[in-house]
Amino acid sequence: MRNEVIPITDLKDMLNKTRDLFPDRPAYKVKIEEGVYKTITHREFRDMVNYLGTALIDLGLKGKRIAVISDNRYEWGLSYLSVACGTGIIVPLDKMLPRNELESLIQRSEVEAIFYANKYEDMLKEIRLSEKNKLKHLISMDAEEHAEGIYSQKELVETGRKLVENGNTEFINAEINPDIMNIMLFTSGTTAKSKVVALSHKNLVSNLMDIATVLDINSSDRVLSFLPLHHVFECMAGLLYSLYVGSEMAFCDGIRYILKNLNEYKITFTSFVPAVYENMYRNIMKNLQASGKLEIIKQLEEKYKDASMAEKKAVFKDIHNLFGGEVRLFISGAAALDPEVENAFRRWGLNLCQGYGLTETSPVIGTETFDEFRVGSIGRPLPHIEAKLVDVNEEGIGELTVKGPNVMLGYFDDEEATKEAIQDGWFHTGDLAKIDEDGYIFICGRKKSVIVLKNGKNIFPEEMEALVNKIEGVKESFIYGKKQSDDNEDVKIYVKIVYDRTVMQDAYKVESDEDIHRVLLEKIKEVNKTMPSYKAIRGILITEEPLIKTTTNKIKRKENLELIEQ
Repeated sequence: MRNEVIPITDLKDMLNKTRDLFPDRPAYKVKIEEGVYKTITHREFRDMVNYLGTALIDLGLKGKRIAVISDNRYEWGLSYLSVACGTGIIVPLDKMLPRNELESLIQRSEVEAIFYANKYEDMLKEIRLSEKNKLKHLISMDAEEHAEGIYSQKELVETGRKLVENGNTEFINAEINPDIMNIMLFTSGTTAKSKVVALSHKNLVSNLMDIATVLDINSSDRVLSFLPLHHVFECMAGLLYSLYVGSEMAFCDGIRYILKNLNEYKITFTSFVPAVYENMYRNIMKNLQASGKLEIIKQLEEKYKDASMAEKKAVFKDIHNLFGGEVRLFISGAAALDPEVENAFRRWGLNLCQGYGLTETSPVIGTETFDEFRVGSIGRPLPHIEAKLVDVNEEGIGELTVKGPNVMLGYFDDEEATKEAIQDGWFHTGDLAKIDEDGYIFICGRKKSVIVLKNGKNIFPEEMEALVNKIEGVKESFIYGKKQSDDNEDVKIYVKIVYDRTVMQDAYKVESDEDIHRVLLEKIKEVNKTMPSYKAIRGILITEEPLIKTTTNKIKRKENLELIEQ
């Protein structure tokens, strides 16, 4: 199924063309305090973008680079669009960055202004004093008025409103070149120092239209924003998509409040990482077991396995009600989703679809949809994206490469890295995959993460970590290859396990590290029985210390291996 979409050339064109389609529809439902909300309509939000953009140009920021850093909130989107749609170049920054990295990125991106939430104020005041960066203007999302050299975003909106009412149309009439860099994004740097991805309006709107072509989300939907907005996926599939189709967006209060927020906002569409769905699944199964309803549910699953999703929703109404009873679509991204979880959600009449993309591809390459899915895959490529495998081995696994209007302009100021990544127009994702006869893509793991054994067999750590992580009491794991000796090239597979002591005590009645090690080793032996012998895990390390990860929660393999080898 392919939906009709509104053709757009850039983000400004998107805001203008959709303005009159949903003027009085709510764009944002913002929590003021518990039980008290304010609504911002699509027309009001677009007016605010025009006012703030006008004020920014009046400040002398035309053509400048401007950053934004905060938790998810409508002011983030207001900042982003007021810069990107006629002022200058927007630089979204990771809200989890430590002080030294934030300072480095402000310096590298040469931003002259930054929008921010209150908690960053003291840090940014100090950073602004450095002669190493170009930062001049601090713009607070929380301040009510300008004070002590800091601008208030609210007051700038009001200033812009007066300028527009007095005939200033410099921002409103600003022309957008859709083919040049308007967005600078820093990669999370799982394998190397973060690169700067240069994206254009054309990159983003091509992906926006492609998503709208395959996902039936519209102005009647209510979207929960959970993943960080500085990630291009949440920015695209949450913020920009909801504005494009006229949806209403609310913001999650945090991971502990997901179910509460799904219920209070009656959410119909949202995106989470796999760990969230896997945790939901475990809790549902535990509760069904504890209440004695598990066998009944299994019987109903079998009886209604060929029923429509609507019929399943009626049968498994109690499970749907845990999520507010209104969810039409869940999207999972950022890592591989356990097929068992995807299958279970679908058996219960919940559309849980995997998507896949990278910052460099603006971001979505492929996604499952309501009608087209294959469990374990990330769906087929979006309509205007081509995908092919290169360096394919005897198992049909090769590196996934893609071509399309969504592929980045390149890595800013890094010609060598750009040439390595984009060859003859094809972007090399660095991910190994299979593509079946119907075009469904199955991601196997990162090319740089693969462990090659002496017999030439490839081990995908991510695949094996998913199995280990299913063991009760395991928080996370890290699969690595270990040489048996300096003069022996033979590599054996080992795992570092981060365990939850409380769960180990409750589930296995063990207290000491020695007993915990023994129990987990037995569990690993059970995992080994499910795999070919060459994949068998030969040894384990256990710890309560979390693995070293990026701010996007991806394992830093090089750093974790170095820690083990110390």
